[in-house]
Amino acid sequence: MPRHRWVLAVVLIAAAASPVALRYLVFWPLDQWQVDVDVYRDAGVSILTGRPVYETLTEAPQLLPFTYPPFAALLAVPLALLPFGVVGWLWTAMQVLATTMTTYYAGWRILRPTGPWLPLALAALTAPMLWLHPVGDGIRFGQVNAFIVLACLMDLREPRPGLARWLPRGALVGLAMAVKLTPGVFVVHFLVTRRWREAATAVGTAAAVTVGAALVLPQASWAFWTGALRDSDRLGPNAGTSNQSMRGLLLRMGLDGTGGTLAWLALVGVVAVLGFALARRMYERGDSVAEVAVVGLLACLLSPVAWVHHYHWVVVVILALLGAAPWLDRRRLVAGVAVAVFFTLRLPWWGIDWLAQRDWPEWPGRVLQNADVVGGLACLALLWWVARRPPAAADVAPHVPAAQSAALGGRAP
Repeated sequence: MPRHRWVLAVVLIAAAASPVALRYLVFWPLDQWQVDVDVYRDAGVSILTGRPVYETLTEAPQLLPFTYPPFAALLAVPLALLPFGVVGWLWTAMQVLATTMTTYYAGWRILRPTGPWLPLALAALTAPMLWLHPVGDGIRFGQVNAFIVLACLMDLREPRPGLARWLPRGALVGLAMAVKLTPGVFVVHFLVTRRWREAATAVGTAAAVTVGAALVLPQASWAFWTGALRDSDRLGPNAGTSNQSMRGLLLRMGLDGTGGTLAWLALVGVVAVLGFALARRMYERGDSVAEVAVVGLLACLLSPVAWVHHYHWVVVVILALLGAAPWLDRRRLVAGVAVAVFFTLRLPWWGIDWLAQRDWPEWPGRVLQNADVVGGLACLALLWWVARRPPAAADVAPHVPAAQSAALGGRAP
């Protein structure tokens, strides 16, 4: 494949990322600059200097605590060795790369027929993904979700990605769980689909690295598992617009206390039963991209807290809806494009602006304020619609051992 096409693809992806990068790295206020990667870096500094990881806050005006497991703090140590300004730009470049790789692996069915034009096709497919507002918010804050999504996708996708072929299935999900707890929904999915080995590998990997972190950081581990983990207030205001989980929606409706908790648990039960059934159906029909899309959406909807940037899973959702040949199925093309447009618009913040107008009716603003929750549920409905359609041969991959999957589905990228 001509090298100059890859060079051009890199230039095009960089150009597509530049509006978001310029907005959040060049023109953004310095006191709000890369606040989450600042949290990660501070955790690394805490380890190197011996100060308490979970009692340290970032500098004013943010004053944010570290909320991730101790293993994530260990991974942040290299960030502490670099100047903060360098870390912000480097982290952004890594997020763009991770989003590009996610597009590559989730969109391989579309990209494979492009042959020598694959680099430019990949650039064209990646560009709109970088404009999705969950992806933009991840870049704004310097978040970790792009890497979590990529790890889980590589672990479950068929054919097995070449970069993950040397790892047992479930290992990348386990590592993601050790960094952030929400990928644990994939263990539930493994159990529902009777993949006992993958579930055991994921739990075993997460446990192994967590125990290893505890041996290195015993005090920090004790502080996290006995205190910080249970303090949801450390995450920020749960009723704020940024929390686009079903619990966040209920809190904004005024349903808190015991009644709100019971209503939330009832919603969680219904969505979990239907969602995991859908994920199992996608697994059984061999559509691993849609399988990951469904479980990723459940990670956002079922969690008590799901910030806007957690919806980075929408990248996989869009490509799952498009399928292998959207130009031959206009309904799937319309569905994928509609979701992309929906999540490009910053609708929750439109809702805030609407509610600020005292003489306007309140309910449209409330609907807009909860748009990502509604959009996540709508995406599940669209994926149910996909699951009810006869699968095209190009949309599915057979369930075979990793060593054989490339032979059946074409060379795994």
